[in-house]
Order: sequence, then C-alpha cells, then structure tokens
Amino acid sequence: MTDLGFPQSQGRNWGHVALRCLLFLLLGLFALFYLMPLFVMVTTSLKSLEEIRTGSLVAFPRDVTFEAWRTAWSGACTGIQCEGLRPYFWNSVILAIPAVLISTLIGALNGYVISQWKFRGANLIFSLMLFGCFIPFQVVLLPMARMLGLMGLAGTIPGLIFVHVIYGIGFTTLFFRNYYVTIPAELVKAAKVDGAGFFRIFWSIFLPLSLPIIVVTVIWQFTQIWNDFLFGVSFSQAGTQPVTVALNNIVNSTTGVKEYNVDMAAAIIAALPTLFVYVVAGNYFIRGLTAGSVKG
Repeated sequence: MTDLGFPQSQGRNWGHVALRCLLFLLLGLFALFYLMPLFVMVTTSLKSLEEIRTGSLVAFPRDVTFEAWRTAWSGACTGIQCEGLRPYFWNSVILAIPAVLISTLIGALNGYVISQWKFRGANLIFSLMLFGCFIPFQVVLLPMARMLGLMGLAGTIPGLIFVHVIYGIGFTTLFFRNYYVTIPAELVKAAKVDGAGFFRIFWSIFLPLSLPIIVVTVIWQFTQIWNDFLFGVSFSQAGTQPVTVALNNIVNSTTGVKEYNVDMAAAIIAALPTLFVYVVAGNYFIRGLTAGSVKG
C-alpha cells in the first residue's frame, strides 16, 4: 500500500496510461504538422481566386467549387491558353504499367538465378547490379540519350519505358534475390529430382511464393516511375511527356494571372495514383519488406 492508501500496482497503471496519452498526443501533433500542407492544398484547390486573395490560407472554403479541378484536368484556363493534365496523365499510365511489369519480371528471374542457381561470377554480377542502384540519374543522361537515338526511341514513350526498365532492374533484382534466399534450397533439389527444369521450377514453385515481394517491387517501381521528372523531361518531347513534366509546366506558367487553386488541384491529381497505391497496399508493402529479412 502507498501512503495515500492506493495499491502500488494501481499507481503504476495510472502512470502507464498517462505515458500512453502523452505519446498519442505527441504523435497526433506530428501527424497534424505533417498533414497540414496536404490540408492547405485540398482547401486551396476548392476555393475561388477571389477567396484565396482575401481569405486565410488555412481556412475552410466558404463556397466549395471544383472549377480549379476541371481546369487542371481539361486545360480550360481562365484568361490564358494552357493545356491540362489529361493527356499527360494517360501518358504516365501507358508508361508506368508496362515498365513496372517488365522490370518486375526481369528482377524476379534475376533474383531466382542469382540466389538458387549458383554459377561462377554470380556474386560479381549481383554486386555490379547492386552498384547500379546507387548511380545518380544525372550520370546516365548522356549515354542513355545516345543509346535511345541509336535505337530510334528518342522522344517516345517506348523509349521512356526502356529507360525505366533498365534503371529499375538493379532494385528489382535486389528485392527478389534477398527474398528468394529465404526459400529452402531443398525445394529446388526435390523439383530437379522430379524432372522439373529451370522455368518449371520458377513458375510452379517460386512465383506462387513471391506475392509479398511482388507487391513491394510493384509499389516501389510504380512510385519511382510515376514521380520521376528528370528522365521524363530529358527523354520526352511534346505529346509524350509524363504528368510530372506537365505539372511543372502548369505550376511555372507565368502568363496571365497566377491561379494557385489550379496549381494545387493539378498537384493533387498528379499525386493521386501513388497515394491510392500506398493506401490500398501499404500494409502489404511493410510485410513484404520484412519477409526477406531473416536470411541473406
């Protein structure tokens, strides 16, 4: 018993509750601070220009309007001529989906070979591919531009797909290799005894077990490709530019009146696909990252 007549265990429980409340309060403040820019973007995109000029930055819109969203999407700007995000948004979709699928499949095959089919130089090849993950984008701009020119893919969406596939193979190989080394080698030996070949083992054993790391790779690659600006502005031309380049053109437009509500709406539209992917598959992303952390 304490001096106040309460059991010591009850005092410890109250201290534990107070500590948890303090922790949740701090986390709530951090979350509020982190989400404030998103709140300002959303509310600003729903305001008219007149309300933006006369009202508070963090105030809710008095009269909600989606005109800025329509303008950002279709390009019907007020007072100036501009082009919306719609064609460039679909350019990014056409670019991202095949680039993600191809780089994921190649990374799965590479990881499968390096982790389960040992051959001379396997570790050297993996080290070189791992080194490629840390090469800055700027270093490969000129060689890649030259290569695209020789292949006849300069300024095209297939050219951008090729660039992102090549640059992403190092990451996808790393993910799959670290995951596949956790799969027992006895499975491969047993499959070989039963007469299964290289691709049969891959399609029948490894690929069905790869869902966690496939989710990780798809989210990683999709985010990198969708948010890329440097490759998009360097290797595209009018009509083939991705949404990030179009967003930059809209935000940096200096002709006529600056429409901050349109800028905010355009930024949100450009970010919606990656936000949707993380909201839907965020838990699977964390599980996939930790799935291959036991071994290798």
